[in-house]
Amino acid sequence: MENARIWQIFQTLVPLERKYLGQWLRSPFFCRREQPLLLFEYFQQCKDGGESPDQAAAFRKIFGAGKSLNIQALRQVMSELSAQIEHFLVYREKFDAREGYHIALASAYRRRGLEKHFRQSLHAARVDWEQQPCRHTEYFDAQVALEFELYRHLSAGRRTEALNMQQLSDQTDVAFIARKLRLACFALSHQSVYNTDYRFGLLEMLLEHVRNMPALQQIPAVGLYYFCYLSLTDAEGERYFIQFKTMLFACTDQLPVDEQRNLHLLAINFCIRRINQLESRYSREAYELYKSALQANLLLENNQLSHFAYNNIAAIALKVGETEWAGHFIREYAPTLEKKHRNAAFHLNMARVEYGRQNLKSALLHLQEADYKDLINNLIAKSLQLKIYYETGEFDALDAHLQSMQTFIRRQRVIGYHKTNFLNIIRYTRRLMQLHPADRQEKEVLQRQIEAEPVLTEKEWLLEQMA
Repeated sequence: MENARIWQIFQTLVPLERKYLGQWLRSPFFCRREQPLLLFEYFQQCKDGGESPDQAAAFRKIFGAGKSLNIQALRQVMSELSAQIEHFLVYREKFDAREGYHIALASAYRRRGLEKHFRQSLHAARVDWEQQPCRHTEYFDAQVALEFELYRHLSAGRRTEALNMQQLSDQTDVAFIARKLRLACFALSHQSVYNTDYRFGLLEMLLEHVRNMPALQQIPAVGLYYFCYLSLTDAEGERYFIQFKTMLFACTDQLPVDEQRNLHLLAINFCIRRINQLESRYSREAYELYKSALQANLLLENNQLSHFAYNNIAAIALKVGETEWAGHFIREYAPTLEKKHRNAAFHLNMARVEYGRQNLKSALLHLQEADYKDLINNLIAKSLQLKIYYETGEFDALDAHLQSMQTFIRRQRVIGYHKTNFLNIIRYTRRLMQLHPADRQEKEVLQRQIEAEPVLTEKEWLLEQMA
């Protein structure tokens, strides 16, 4: 029963939510049968006792000890409780946000022809949205909803007074532009990692419109993503990146935490692209952005740090020579990693630190400590092992390792950008091994090819071996 969908949902409820759900199930307005409440109480006992639910015990709790186990009847109650929890979750999502409440109430009053009540609720909704600090896409969505409710009220019964069509049109434009630009930035970021292409539809016309409307660029929900998109796509990306970063730091208090996080990551992605193009000054930019995000507590979701972010932060810190800071970060944030990734990510990144300190034997010991079930962690570990073999002159071991690594990569079906990157690392490492030290022309050709390679994260290391 511990694999049942209902139990998996129940497991995610925090104590306060379980308290409110109990009150919900005891209310005849929401739940008219006792059985879902009894099953909820049984689940509560299991949760409090740290036990997994059992079908027979659940059936006895619901139907009494004197009846034979009826799986079909138990499933019916489980289905009822599941529906109640889903209704409860939707209710909480919809009405926990005070701003949305008043818009919904205004709509209800409008449909009932209560003009005074409608205007009071509409005013309350405006006040709520103006008092909250965020000026993100959802803020402009709410302005559209407010103006549309007012339009429907004013246009009812063929009234002769002026309508709010201009305000409704303007707010609709801002909301659409903000949402489209945000989606375009996220799609572009995803497209750079996975081997896929997205069609952006009206985006070019929209960009031209924003370019000709400086006032739109000053709205954080528009300007941030406008400058971000151009920094990632335009030939003058560096200029737009400066505008993007300046606006990001200036408008932090106008954005919700999840959006601040996403924008920081988009800025970091720009830096990583430039790093891959051998513009080393962007390593420091990325490091400072990561530090800023950590200090603002933007990178933790549900008190957990993504192991991808953990790996990237450690790598960037080491790249700019902040070895001691990296070691401190790795140890401090290891407990925030998801348990299934914690051991592998910790040892992988401590191996990186030891490699940075040139303690190569210690680095290899760390690499051997973990089972790298995550594909990217596995490939990063193999790449580090590759570098250690090369630097210690273990060329027989390196040759076998490269063959094994290449076979492993080609067996993976969907790793997109990563497949290209790691196969390039293998290819150019082999070229290094075959390079005759006295052949200056061959060395220059290889150097130019490495510098021109668009997807190669170990570009700097490869070039260093040729110096």
